[in-house]
Amino acid sequence: MINKERWDVLNRDGTPTGRTVFRGENTLRAGEYHLVVHIWIISSDGRLIIQRRSPFKRLMPGEWAATGGAAISGEDSYTAAQRELFEELGIPSTPQTLKKLARIYRRSSLLDVWGIVSDCDPAKLTLQKSEVAAVRSATRAQLKEMISNGSFHNYGKEYFQVVFSKLDRLV
Repeated sequence: MINKERWDVLNRDGTPTGRTVFRGENTLRAGEYHLVVHIWIISSDGRLIIQRRSPFKRLMPGEWAATGGAAISGEDSYTAAQRELFEELGIPSTPQTLKKLARIYRRSSLLDVWGIVSDCDPAKLTLQKSEVAAVRSATRAQLKEMISNGSFHNYGKEYFQVVFSKLDRLV
């Protein structure tokens, strides 16, 4: 039996409503959200670690994208970000190293953006093969070009304005 991911249903303030849903099985009602986290890894010299999603993923297969995913039932934002970062790339973090940068409101999700400064070598990361096909480092200019040419997932102009402005404060 496949273990289905259960999400807490939240209100706009991020407070659990007491209701849960299974990923892909229930539709959230108007005014209901689930928590999603993105984690941006930036080196002390400003290079970003980005990942290519597994070609077997249902959503955005094979696309270069931010590290992250949905919080599972019972997780707060920090716990979800810490888990996703370690599961997908093998990068450990603490409350002192993993910093919340912003909350972005999406149609049915509260997207918390996190950042961490790490000088890890992309070639030595432990990838979760079911989620991540490859990793690489990119300069901000390279990432902007990837967004422009469609090889990196375009989360939207406002998303990247927030991410780039907040990442500047980390290094």
